[in-house]
Formats: sequence, C-alpha cells, structure tokens
Amino acid sequence: MTTDPPPGLTRFNTSSDSAALAALHEVCASTAWGSELLAHRPYATADALFAASDTATAGLTADDLAEAMAGHPPIGRPKPGDPTSAREQRGMAGASDELKAELLDLNLAYQDRFGHVFLICATGRTGEQMRDAVRIRIGNPPEQERAVVRTELGKINRIRLTRLVQEDAPKQQK
Repeated sequence: MTTDPPPGLTRFNTSSDSAALAALHEVCASTAWGSELLAHRPYATADALFAASDTATAGLTADDLAEAMAGHPPIGRPKPGDPTSAREQRGMAGASDELKAELLDLNLAYQDRFGHVFLICATGRTGEQMRDAVRIRIGNPPEQERAVVRTELGKINRIRLTRLVQEDAPKQQK
C-alpha cells in the first residue's frame, strides 16, 4: 500500500528552485546546506529529505556552520516578528527576570568563548534546562562544542523540515 507524500513535500518537490531555496533558508541559514538539499530533489518521502538533511549537516564546513548559526537568535531573545524562533523558545516565555538575566550573561560568556551564538534545540526545553545546558557546554573544548553544535543544528533542521513537509498551504507573504 502506498501513501501520498505530505502536501508540503509535494509542494517543495515541485516548486521553483528559488522558492525551494527560500523555504530551505527558513529552515537553515547555510547556503551550502540548502544547495545540497535542492540538488537531490525530488524526495520520495519525508524520511529521504531528513536523511539528506542529516548528510548535508554532517558535511558543513566550519564557515558553513558559522553561516547556519548566524541565522539563530540567542536563547531568550527571539527575533521580533519571527514566529519560528518564538515557538522554538517557548520554554523561556514564563521564565523569571532573574533567569532571563542569567541566561543573557551566560549567552554572552559563551559567545565570547566560542565566537558564536549558543545553539541548542530549544523545542520542548524549559528555561532552566537551557541555562543548565549552556553552563555545562561553556566548559567544552572547542572541537567538542563544534560537534555538539552540529548535532543540535541537525535536530533543529529536522523539526523545521517536518513543519515544512506537513504544511497544508504555503505561507502568506506579508
């Protein structure tokens, strides 16, 4: 028995290259990642798209990874008007002012140490869990932290791709 692909996957497979790249850029800011996924269209299943994403994420150079991270706002400070960041960082919504201030300080210390934003798959995590994660990860050696960041980016990309392939209708332009 075959099932039809989700509507968002069909739309992604059949959209123009520029529209598909724009959709991919909303998932991950890395140009190399988006180009890699675009090159392998059409995808028969969402799982095939996810596997291609995992492969592309694993193959990102240091510069590609930096480009991807630059598309993510700091934890606790989603970009104004960015529903994706706000949704993913929902665990910070009810955080106390003290926790928000502590996380800001930790984010700045992390950025000073590693030269980029603290990246974590925030979906489903509380503010305290994110704070605890940055406390632990700030002590990582740079090579270990790059590996953790790559893993977290892969998780974020999968969540965002899942939303993309399950969308019933294209986003309305504002």
